[in-house]
Amino acid sequence: MTLGSLPEADIEVVCPRCGGSSLERFYGPCDSCRADLRATISKDKTELTASEYVPKMNVTPNAVASKE
Repeated sequence: MTLGSLPEADIEVVCPRCGGSSLERFYGPCDSCRADLRATISKDKTELTASEYVPKMNVTPNAVASKE
């Protein structure tokens, strides 16, 4: 394997979540742990609506600028 290329064969890794060994292409959770994580962590997409932008008025005019 050269720098920047993907592994071509599966390697034996120890799952960081359950501690079992399995053949995987990359290091990480095993297939059963990944399925469990997808089932417990994933959420349904929700529609977001942005509220109307109202600029904040935190600057008061000084006496010279408002003098007529």
